[in-house]
Formats: sequence, C-alpha cells, structure tokens
Amino acid sequence: MDWRNKSSKFWLSVLNELKSRGIQDVYLFCVDGLNGFREAISAVYPKAGIQRCIIHQIRASMRYVNYKHAKAFTADLKEIYTAVTEESAFENLMSFKEKWGSKYPAAIKSWEDNWDILSTFFAYPPGIRKIIYTTNIIEGLHRQFRKVTKTKAVFPNDDSLRKMLYLASNNIAKKRTQRYRDWEMVLNHLAVLFEGRLAI
Repeated sequence: MDWRNKSSKFWLSVLNELKSRGIQDVYLFCVDGLNGFREAISAVYPKAGIQRCIIHQIRASMRYVNYKHAKAFTADLKEIYTAVTEESAFENLMSFKEKWGSKYPAAIKSWEDNWDILSTFFAYPPGIRKIIYTTNIIEGLHRQFRKVTKTKAVFPNDDSLRKMLYLASNNIAKKRTQRYRDWEMVLNHLAVLFEGRLAI
C-alpha cells in the first residue's frame, strides 16, 4: 500500500478505529509529511500536539539544494532545530532565509509553512526533544517488519499477516532491553506537562 497517496478521509478512519479500540487520548503525534494526517489528527484527537519529523523535513528541503551547497545548507539548518528555545530557533530560521532564500526559496517556504508543527518539540525539555523530533525509531520498527515479511511471497489472509507481525513485534521487544536514558526525568516532565491527562 502506498501510504503517501492516502487522503485525510483514510487517516480519519484509521484514527477513529484506534479511538474505538480504547485509545482515548494522545499527547503527541510525531508524523512525516503524509497528506491529510494533520487534519485527521486534529479532528479525532484535538488536544494532541503534532510534531513533524525534522529528518523528513530536512530530506524534503534537500531536494531543492545543489549538492555543492548541501554541507553548508544542512549545517545552517542544524542551527534551527538544535536551538535552545523556539524564539531563538525562529530567529535562526529568519537568518537562514536571509542567507539562502534567494537561491532556494522552495526549501525555506516549507519550513515557514510548517513552522507550527516543526517547532512543537521546543515545548519539551532537551531530554525529551531527542525522543520526539524524528520518526526514525518507527522506521526502524518497519524495517524489522519488512525483514520477516519479505521472505513470504503470499499471505493466505489478513490474519496470517497479523500473526506474523505480532510474533515479530514480540521478538523485537525482547531485544530492546535498554531503557531510555534518564527515563524517570522524562516521566516527571510529562507528568507536569500533561497534568490532569496523564494516565498511569
């Protein structure tokens, strides 16, 4: 299935299905640039924050950049998403626009147009930002799923695929024994940020 061509109607049905299965609240979605995802999230989980994956955003921007400028361009981009506060990040974005805007306006326009969902993670302490600014961990899980499914040419039905992915996810979970560094600090910050919503 090509998820990139799905509309907000499709994502709305996926999120409504999650809600009907018991997921009543979501604090934050970290998403890539899929069409309609943002609108669907706002409709089903209006309190949820949305963070667009910085890595996906950088990749999308680099499509417009000549390879000879790539190193300098990405170094200047790093000043934006590694800033200490959202205010300083936005100032860095404006400086970035001043420097590169005439050469690569399309690359910069995307950052401006999506700033509200590119800057969500600045509301969190630095320890948490590292967890939520990219969807790479999810992509890693998908890679593991592809490893186990690519050897089978055909699945007799949907349940056989579900069972295989379920067993694969159990094996992946067993291998992931390492806790996230300073996890207690992360939980404390989340408890403060989402007071009244935190389910423990």
